[in-house]
Amino acid sequence: MTDTSHKTQTTDRVGPVAHFMRATEIDPRLLGMVGALVLIGVGFHVYSALYMGGGTFLTPRNLWNLSVQTASIGIMATGMVLVIITRNIDLSVGSLVGVTAMIMGILQVEILPKYLGLGSPYIWIITLVVGIAAGTLIGAFHGWLTAFCDIPSFIVTLGGLLIWRSAAFLVANGKTISPVDETFALLGGGPYGAIGATGSWIVGLLACAGLIWLAFRSRSNRRMHGFALRPVWAEGIMTVLACGLVIGSVLVVNAYPWPKGILTQYYGKLGEPVPDGVFISHGFAYPVLILVAVGVVMSILMKSTRFGRYVFAIGGNPEAAALAGINTRSMTVKIFALMGGLSGLAGVVASARLNSATNALGVGDELFVIAAAVIGGTSLAGGVGTIYGAILGALVMKSLQTGMVLIGFDTAVQNMVVGAVLVLAVWLDNTYRKRIK
Repeated sequence: MTDTSHKTQTTDRVGPVAHFMRATEIDPRLLGMVGALVLIGVGFHVYSALYMGGGTFLTPRNLWNLSVQTASIGIMATGMVLVIITRNIDLSVGSLVGVTAMIMGILQVEILPKYLGLGSPYIWIITLVVGIAAGTLIGAFHGWLTAFCDIPSFIVTLGGLLIWRSAAFLVANGKTISPVDETFALLGGGPYGAIGATGSWIVGLLACAGLIWLAFRSRSNRRMHGFALRPVWAEGIMTVLACGLVIGSVLVVNAYPWPKGILTQYYGKLGEPVPDGVFISHGFAYPVLILVAVGVVMSILMKSTRFGRYVFAIGGNPEAAALAGINTRSMTVKIFALMGGLSGLAGVVASARLNSATNALGVGDELFVIAAAVIGGTSLAGGVGTIYGAILGALVMKSLQTGMVLIGFDTAVQNMVVGAVLVLAVWLDNTYRKRIK
């Protein structure tokens, strides 16, 4: 395939690295996050190998668990991107996880079984809808207070942090609600909450096909609208790298087998002994697939809809956006409602993974979510942010936390590191924006 319309090259002489970056259009901050992930993974793995008798970080088991742990934070981080782009903040997301999880716990454990019968297939569906709806309504209320009552979002959501955390305690009088519905629990992952080796390969191959299709579609759209085209070699390299990452992920999750206890339980139900040398892969966990689905939908929402264009317009200049006819107040309510709904979905994943609803669910999550969005390139000055960056930022934050847990750091030290990383991310964002001006 030849390309005679490529305009991205300039007559200026640049080095090979600069030429590669310009041709592939890779965001330097993306490379920074990837580099940080590599350093974190290799660093913790080497430390555990030297001082703990064996490397434990870069193993299929830990990487699989890390992906599941990242899911709830990543889901909320995609919504936090929109909130921060529009120059707002939401400090209540952790409390929303707690209160929606508690509502769902009581609903599926104490209320619905009385009317639908224990084990009814409708219990988990109704619970899921109610949890997300509750989060959406609370988020919309926060947005209404911010947009129509002119209360700063910082104050509104700080109050929400305190109110909804206390509400989660009062709803169940401080009790832990468990166990949740068996089908609902699958949404949290675990050996049964994953799609296995075959399903993972199907998902991986479909993802690669989608990436190839997107590459051709993007090139076609650029040509149709007269935009400069990337070199064919650059398109090929980016597509191969993306597909390689997908296939590598499939190999990792399929390399993590069911533990012996689960195998014994599984074959015990079948009335059979555990076969010698049996190997059943976990594959992708449902929370990871939920995160990927949310990331895809949110990316489309931000890049290909009027709603997304309005979000960036408001973040770039709220006054100009209002003068252009955008209903900024209505948009603020919608954005906070979306953030609340995603918090409710994160509550689903978190409570399902724990197989219970507790008052501790979501405590401190707001710090990780905001940090993930900022590390991912979302500017606190507004107008700039990406969905994939926020998900990568969530992975960076959970990698740090997981690594510190593996080597035995105290919770206090973990929180100090999170705070330091957040401050560093904001400083780097300010430095980057000054350089590109």
